[in-house]
Amino acid sequence: MNLKEKSKEVRIETLKLHQRAKEIRIASSLSPIEIFVSLFYGGIFSFYPKDPLNDKRDRLIISKGHGSICLYPILADCGYFSKNELLNISKPGSFLGSIPDPVIPGYETINGSLGHGLGVGSGMAYALKISDKCQKVIVVVGNGELQEGSNWEAIMFAANHNLDNLILIMDSNKKQMLDFSINILDIEPFKNKFEAFGWECIEISDGHNCDLIIDGLQEAFSNKNHKPKVIIVNTIKGKGVPSLEQSPLAHVLSLSDLEIDEAIKGIENE
Repeated sequence: MNLKEKSKEVRIETLKLHQRAKEIRIASSLSPIEIFVSLFYGGIFSFYPKDPLNDKRDRLIISKGHGSICLYPILADCGYFSKNELLNISKPGSFLGSIPDPVIPGYETINGSLGHGLGVGSGMAYALKISDKCQKVIVVVGNGELQEGSNWEAIMFAANHNLDNLILIMDSNKKQMLDFSINILDIEPFKNKFEAFGWECIEISDGHNCDLIIDGLQEAFSNKNHKPKVIIVNTIKGKGVPSLEQSPLAHVLSLSDLEIDEAIKGIENE
């Protein structure tokens, strides 16, 4: 499978979802597309679309739930639910909302208030480890979310309990709600901090290159060194839409139908 083309397809479908439901945080959902494409099509992550809670599955905790609408077309494509459901997003009776909920097949947890996902994922990883189970727990966060102190409690907990079955993926798009993160609260460099807390750190320079992300995932999945792993994936918020890529307020911006049509044409012609 050509994962670059699959990523383009998902980016276009995500923009179409925004066209149907303008309340979607579209910029936040465009940056992690290659992360989710690499997980679900890269042959590393274990999942069961027809039996989503199968005990053999790897666990995926999406802490930045508002920024994972791009996962909807991936889950539909993989067979978790009908692709026709994408047409009903945010309509009465549909389980697809502008903020994901665990009623959606493929979502493990409630993904509302930021800062909770890593703690939940650490607990899951600990439970799996003491039960001698081999499944991995993957947690996806945004860089701004790591300003929440609850994350650092979980980071200490995971290192203290040698949770080498826990993989944190940071969608490091350098922005948050109202500005570039460096102007709100600069907590870079992340790599040094994670290593100081006892984590192994892998950094992906181009977070829109699936090959690089898969290499990082393979390294994290295979390394049994008694350390939790973090993969810092450097991405662009609003990837594929130049106006969003350039704006410090991309997080809160919506696109007009014309802007969405123009963005789709641009992606198709890449």
